[in-house]
Amino acid sequence: MKTPKISEAVVRRLPVYLRYLNELSKKNVTTVSSQDLGQKLDLNPAQIRKDLAYFGEFGKKGIGYDVDYLIEKIRHILKLDRIIPVALVGAGNLGRALCNYNAYLKDNMKIVAVFDAQPSKIGTSVNNLQVQPMNELGETIRRLGVRIGIITVPAGEAQQVASQFVEGGVEAILNFAPSIIKVPPEIRVHYADFTTELQSLAYYLE
Repeated sequence: MKTPKISEAVVRRLPVYLRYLNELSKKNVTTVSSQDLGQKLDLNPAQIRKDLAYFGEFGKKGIGYDVDYLIEKIRHILKLDRIIPVALVGAGNLGRALCNYNAYLKDNMKIVAVFDAQPSKIGTSVNNLQVQPMNELGETIRRLGVRIGIITVPAGEAQQVASQFVEGGVEAILNFAPSIIKVPPEIRVHYADFTTELQSLAYYLE
């Protein structure tokens, strides 16, 4: 269904559509037009139609999109209709906050293992997950079928953690550490750098 020609920008917009569609579904709204979506999300309706058309014909002219059907299709496109185990390294404040947030998500992308290198944190509990030592990372990834790794460690430790994730067999990494990591080209890496985002916002201040 998904083709190699789909741009990253399109893929990043799909979760935005999904989030709003879920809000509509909770309000028992059954259909929505691209115009309505565009107005709510501040996007060009033509862009929304084009994004969705990459994956199939989901709407009906003059009617719009069936909300629940489109939710089902986008979840399938994003592979959220199956269990995707996630492992997190770094049981500090940020790591624990992410685990706490993840516990309330209804999506099938779940943090199933937490690791840390500090002896004082090993064995403690985070949302019913026991923090494990780093020497158990590889075996746990393989045993639980972990596909995505999250890094919430200091910058100086990020590369080592990334390398361990790759060796363990993860396919993608979300890096919260303020540093660039090097991984093989087949491993997808996304960065979530609070400092960079804040600094770029500062540019637009009067």
